[in-house]
Amino acid sequence: MRKVSTRVSRGKVSSKSRADEKSSKGPNAQTSILKPRSSGSRTVAAKLAKLGIRREFDLVLHLPLRYEDETHVTPIANAPPGLPVQVEGTVRSTEIVYRPRRQLVSRIEDSTGELVLRFFNFYGSQAKALEPGASVRAFGEVRAGFFGGEMIHPRFRVLHGATPLPTALTPIYPTTAGLGQAALRRLIEGALAHAQLDDTLPEEVSKRLGLCGFLEAIDTLHHPRPGADEEALSGRTLPAWRRMKFDELLAQQLSMRKHYREREARRAPVLEAPVEKPRRLTFALIGRLPFQLTRAQQRTWGEIEHDLAQPHPMHRLLQGDVGSGKTVVAALAVLRAIENGLQAAVMAPTEILAEQHFRKFSEWLGPLGLEIAWFTGNQAKKERDSARAAIASGRATVAIGTHALFQEHVEFRSLGLAVVDEQHRFGVAQRLALRTKGEEPHQLMMSATPIPRTLSMSYYADLDVSVIDELPPGRRPVVTKLVADSRRPEVVRRIREACGAGGQAYWVCPLIEESEQLQLQTALDTHATLSREFPELRVGLIHGRLRPDEKAQTMAAFLAGTIQLLVGTTVIEVGVDVPNASLMVIEHAERFGLAQLHQLRGRVGRGATQSVCVLLYQNPLGEAARKRLRVIFENADGFVIAREDLRMRGPGEYLGARQSGAPLLRFADLTEDADLIESARTEAEVLLAGHPGPAERHLERWLGGRADFLNA
Repeated sequence: MRKVSTRVSRGKVSSKSRADEKSSKGPNAQTSILKPRSSGSRTVAAKLAKLGIRREFDLVLHLPLRYEDETHVTPIANAPPGLPVQVEGTVRSTEIVYRPRRQLVSRIEDSTGELVLRFFNFYGSQAKALEPGASVRAFGEVRAGFFGGEMIHPRFRVLHGATPLPTALTPIYPTTAGLGQAALRRLIEGALAHAQLDDTLPEEVSKRLGLCGFLEAIDTLHHPRPGADEEALSGRTLPAWRRMKFDELLAQQLSMRKHYREREARRAPVLEAPVEKPRRLTFALIGRLPFQLTRAQQRTWGEIEHDLAQPHPMHRLLQGDVGSGKTVVAALAVLRAIENGLQAAVMAPTEILAEQHFRKFSEWLGPLGLEIAWFTGNQAKKERDSARAAIASGRATVAIGTHALFQEHVEFRSLGLAVVDEQHRFGVAQRLALRTKGEEPHQLMMSATPIPRTLSMSYYADLDVSVIDELPPGRRPVVTKLVADSRRPEVVRRIREACGAGGQAYWVCPLIEESEQLQLQTALDTHATLSREFPELRVGLIHGRLRPDEKAQTMAAFLAGTIQLLVGTTVIEVGVDVPNASLMVIEHAERFGLAQLHQLRGRVGRGATQSVCVLLYQNPLGEAARKRLRVIFENADGFVIAREDLRMRGPGEYLGARQSGAPLLRFADLTEDADLIESARTEAEVLLAGHPGPAERHLERWLGGRADFLNA
């Protein structure tokens, strides 16, 4: 492949000699365009930063949203209504009128007819420019006005002498307040003139995948020729868009796989199974369990066991649907660390979930003679000091808690494994802080929110992934019912019948995004209403503002059966396991997301009784809410629900805080471009193994200083 640096400049392709290339500062060298040398340029730099543009090459990759055709002029009489066109004419009159509001009205004419240009917001300079006799070109949509055809707020320019028409379609770029299209186009054209746009892909890769060249793609998208398929340009179906999507995905994969390789180069304690079976705590736990591990649990434990025995740190994501049995697999990993004389930490995002883990681990590990420390930020000082001392001395082999575990004053004697539950709720910095508690502990991350395959292949490519894809035997699927709020009396009757027969129920209050205080008040009001409605039942209340001891008492009473109906907010979304609770009512279900609805529904169906989840909704339903409720009603498989959720919302909310600082994909679509994700994943390994130079240049081109965002 010829190593000739090529550039694009105002729609024309030129070549740069090898001698010039050697004297340059690199493929994406920074020039003065984005270096703030004055207050004005600092302001421009700040506006560009809002668009994610921090270096000059980012301007090259700032691609148009759509295009406008200013390459020809349409006679005024032939201008079709409702479509953007360009006309040219002479100003006949311009005046500021007040009917009914202040506006600038200019009349222009050509040999075929007359057109009104109307501006409701304007400057004096515009009125002056549109003086009678001036020759102007105007671009906009023509509509029928009171005095004939008119354009509202057209883009116009005054012509001085012969002014040639553009030779390419006019790109319309994403922008921000205070940064006009003309100014942004000048900056982008300047960047295109300076940037080296040679190909970072080896020629055999481009040929194998049938991709056009990078230079061709950039030229096509910034300077599309007249007659280009504007729908294909805007719809991102052209070969040029396919190349940009692939390059973006490849940069993401290179970054992820690079960090994966770097992690494999780090050292971690080798956690092997003891030779003698009687010394194996894992063997003892499996023998004491009142149930058999499913095939999926056995398989995922085997994958984790293999990783722990390696001399480099494990970074594995264990995902499985609600109730699939992730916790017992995590307990086996914890025991493997203890078998090797090391400690383990289990971190959860909420106190309720952390306490649930403490209860489960105590039930399983306590009989094996192991001490477990319970540590949260809301404990009394005496309890906290005692837990801290047990962890520091190594007396407590397992520490379970919330984010308080990675506070600086919590010291481990020898941390070998960190388990992070609901990992998407923690930020990169928080997980890094826990990692620094040990020399280089292994990490097991868990998620009860199933992750669609395309998302797993892209944003989670730095992790090894294990999936528990079956439920324990005997688990009966939860019956889901959609019930309009007008039928509330029927729901109340169902609650009375279920609790009267010895069962228990949840009543989840609506999610009010605007105000946590409003949500709390709704929970309080609902609790008071239901307490009056069911005088024969004990109605409990749980929400995020309760003190930890109050939450613990309420949950203990519900688990013991002394509370029959539990009113709560989404604080019960994860970690609550009460087998006798077989009925859940989710009020204003239309306000919840699919993932939350699925998680909440998973709180029932944990016992032998047939469980029911009632989605109580308020009419009229919007289209998006109707789609969400239809998906949750028709599907019990969390992976199917997750795939639909990804299609509706995009990847942002799935990633949570995990990718804090990481750029989301701008061009590629995880649902439409699955084949490109597969190709990028394969080619990233090929480039890292056989073409490290081009791989580094590709990373620099696309991510620059952001290539190091995945190190947790």
